[in-house]
Parts: sequence; structure tokens; C-alpha cells
Amino acid sequence: MGLLFPEDPHFNENQRQTGFYRYRQLLSVRFGRWWKTNLLTLAGLVPLAAGIFTAVASSSVLVLLPASLLGGMIAGPFLAGMYDAILRGLRDDPRPWWDSYQQSWKQNWKGSLIPGALLGLAAGVYAFMAMLFWWAERSPSLGTVALYLFSLLVVLILNTLYWPQLVLFRQKASIRLRNCLLFWVTCFWRVLGVGVLQLGYLAVCVLFAPWTLLLLPILGVWYILFLSQFLIYDQLDQVLHIEDAFGD
Repeated sequence: MGLLFPEDPHFNENQRQTGFYRYRQLLSVRFGRWWKTNLLTLAGLVPLAAGIFTAVASSSVLVLLPASLLGGMIAGPFLAGMYDAILRGLRDDPRPWWDSYQQSWKQNWKGSLIPGALLGLAAGVYAFMAMLFWWAERSPSLGTVALYLFSLLVVLILNTLYWPQLVLFRQKASIRLRNCLLFWVTCFWRVLGVGVLQLGYLAVCVLFAPWTLLLLPILGVWYILFLSQFLIYDQLDQVLHIEDAFGD
């Protein structure tokens, strides 16, 4: 990592680091695996993106709803694979990435269909609403924009806390949602900060499109998900006992 950061004589990649050194260590060791998983995830998101684009271009809610639901169901297992890869990196799982990815599909593809469909529907609705703001003769009020952003923030936070549970444990959806609420209350400011970070990342991708599309093969989905999980992983581990459950 000396190409991006000054070399530190006390930095040892063979030992588990803490803080910013842990961030460096994970990027150095896991980048290749996450990048390859990211390419597969982007492929899985293509039907959803195509469906939403078609619905927005045709201004048709009748196209939007089925396209978002179906595209989200297709994307769900791919997204679960991305979360699984990130969480395996955070707990230093030594298994080869392709074996782990195949195992994730076998374990999570059924359970990720409905969450994926709901996430796809949310993505489609928010994209369509954003275009309605753009097409409207009058600019939306500040209150409307604030409500739109706040609800989007809640959706991002919910997904940040829900998907790790989906790929880690076999639970009922009601238990996962309850855990999301309890964890948000317990670590309110940290979780809120992660949500704002994701909202800012999404805003940059949208506002600077189509140029940001060039970054998708490099940063795409994996980096913001990694950064979000990295910032809350210690707290998640304390609550869910991830290291104890999956340690060697």
C-alpha cells in the first residue's frame, strides 16, 4: 500500500490492525476479491437499472412497478453475495473468494429475493420521484425535498443493517427488523453518519452522471458498502457476536 500511503515501519499486514491501519490492511488484502465480486454485482443490477430507465423514459408507472420488483429480485442474490464478501473480509475469512461466493448463493439466494424486490421497488420509486421533481413546472418546496431525502436516508440505513443479518444468520424478517431498530437506537449517531455518507455517495453518483458511470467498474457498489460496514463492524460484532459465531 505504499503507493497510496507512506510506508510505516511498524505496519505489519500479517497481524490484525486497528483503526486506519485496519482500513489499509483490508484494502490491501481484499481489494481483488471485492473488485471481482463487484463486477458480478453490477451485472446483477443491470436488469433493475434497465427497467427503471425504461419506466422513467416512458413516464410509465405501469412499467416501473413490475420492472423494479423483478429487477430487484434478480439483483437480490448478487447484492447478498457482495455483503457476504465484505463481511468475510472484515472477519478475515481465509477461504477462496469463488468458493465463498458460491456458498453465499446457495445459502442466501432464496432469502434475498423478497428483500431484493422491495429494495428494487424503493429504488424505482425514488428514481421516478426524482424525475417528477425535474419535470415539474414548479420547483418542489424545501419541505418536500427534505422529506424525500429523509425517507431515502431511512431506507439506506435499514438496508445497511438488514443485509448483514440476512447473510450471517437464519432469522425471521421481523427479528432482523427489530434488531435494525434496536441497533440504530443504541448507536444512533454512528448509524446516522453512515447513512448520511451513503446518501452523499449516491448524490455524487447521480449529480455527476454520466461521468460517474466510468467509476462503476472500479468503485461501483463494493467501496461504499465496505466503508459503511467497516465503520459499524465493531459495534455489530459486539451485538451480534459475529467473530464468536464464525471464528475458527
